[in-house]
Amino acid sequence: MSVKVAVSGAAAHAVDRVVPQLVSDLVASRITGGDPTLWGPEAEEESAKRLGWVEAVSVGRPLVDDIYALRDKLRADGIDHFVLGGMGGSSLAPEVITRTYGVELTVLDSTDPAQVLSALGDRLATTAVVISSKSGSTLETDSQKRIYEKYFTDAGIDPRERIVVVTDPGSPLDSAARAAGYRVFTADPNVGGRYSALTAFGLVPSGLAGVDLDGLLDEAEAVMVELAVDDHHNPGLILGAAIAGTDPLKDKLGIVADGTHIVGFGDWAEQLIAESTGKLGKGILPVVLRPDSPEIAENLDDLQVVRLVGDWDDTKSVIDGEIEIAGSLGAQLLLWEYATVVAGRILGINPFDQPDVEAAKVAARDLIDNPTALQAPTFTVGDIDVRGSDEVVADSSDLAGVISSLLSYLDDDGYVAIQAYADRVAYPELAELRERIAARAKRPVTFGWGPRFLHSTGQFHKGGPAVGVFLQIIAADEIDLQIPDRPFTFGQFIRAQAAGDASVLAEHGRPVLSLTVPNPKVSLPLLLDAMG
Repeated sequence: MSVKVAVSGAAAHAVDRVVPQLVSDLVASRITGGDPTLWGPEAEEESAKRLGWVEAVSVGRPLVDDIYALRDKLRADGIDHFVLGGMGGSSLAPEVITRTYGVELTVLDSTDPAQVLSALGDRLATTAVVISSKSGSTLETDSQKRIYEKYFTDAGIDPRERIVVVTDPGSPLDSAARAAGYRVFTADPNVGGRYSALTAFGLVPSGLAGVDLDGLLDEAEAVMVELAVDDHHNPGLILGAAIAGTDPLKDKLGIVADGTHIVGFGDWAEQLIAESTGKLGKGILPVVLRPDSPEIAENLDDLQVVRLVGDWDDTKSVIDGEIEIAGSLGAQLLLWEYATVVAGRILGINPFDQPDVEAAKVAARDLIDNPTALQAPTFTVGDIDVRGSDEVVADSSDLAGVISSLLSYLDDDGYVAIQAYADRVAYPELAELRERIAARAKRPVTFGWGPRFLHSTGQFHKGGPAVGVFLQIIAADEIDLQIPDRPFTFGQFIRAQAAGDASVLAEHGRPVLSLTVPNPKVSLPLLLDAMG
């Protein structure tokens, strides 16, 4: 057995109740066979073109030699630093793969000008860049490509020798990149972005950076038979039932990784589950936790804790009420993809669409195309500008008060979403806000770096259960950077993304508090103190 799922408590009851029906319905073999009818008539058209990931190992194998050959050529040319420009599924999978394998990859999944400039200033002379976009029209990724083209050209380097493109065949990026003479890898078009970990989107940047792709694919291949059989021991059926079949539903999923054998897995699983299940007012909210996060001690009725452990023996005595999973990275990637689509069937949703993601993109684009003066802050504390929903900011005049006001809208079944539009390399301490707010709110708290979360958990925020309250933290450093051949800067872009998402959340009736921090180095301690 290459992966093991052990369950207890409500999760075990769900497995006993739900898995026999899944086996009777031949769900596992039908997923493996690409049956698009599993999620109902309304989902059938989308599902018919989104099940290619079940064949990702066999489709990915022929790419490996080409990736290794390009890696050898780049290394021979003195290239020893790799950057990935991508968003959502295009960046989160390569990040967990390279971190787990101990291989360096600079993941640029941001439009924050300081973070972009930091990447540009890091070993440009010996850098190659992978630009990944499934649609070929992702505005963030296009901006990253444009700025690297300029910087390479200004340095006397031919961008065609340093930029590698990964996209779907026939996309606008595919056509334009080939015409311009770039090296292009095309991925299976029948795979959605969040299910693309073992396709070209995961393999190309990881392999170029130095990951053993054969080993990764071997790990996934080792679990394929277990996941395909209609049997009550199938780990995909067990995990899917455990996370989506409890009665009542535990619709918050606390993901705890030991951080040693698999690094950063929670962030990848978060976007897979949230974007796949968060729609039609339903969904499972993944919450990435540390082993000592406050939520675990609270024993929340609606929080299902799942732990990724490194040793088979750790699954023999599961902590009461929890789920424990042991297995290699490749096996875990495929396991969670199966489990997520099984969960979609149990919940009665289409796990392959993302109907609410586009709204924030449209709102941001409208603010870029039709710039208006930023709404005046309701009040300012130091240099922190405070804005938000009328009901949140109306009766407050200090940070502690307005944060308390936001949390007062948190129901017994609610969650807090912290969204940090900032340079995550320069300000990792922002993530500490999650632990502080969780201890104070005694409810699940998620943390997302903007704008990357817009391509993942942003779907859940608008389409999932309407029980979230939202805290935006927007770093507005004076540093900015013009996007080549665009009438806007990176700074204008990320601020429009934050404002656009806030407006869409408000239109959906979600309480929002936005804190704009012009000088994070000075003001972050003030913000941390206000969190209590």
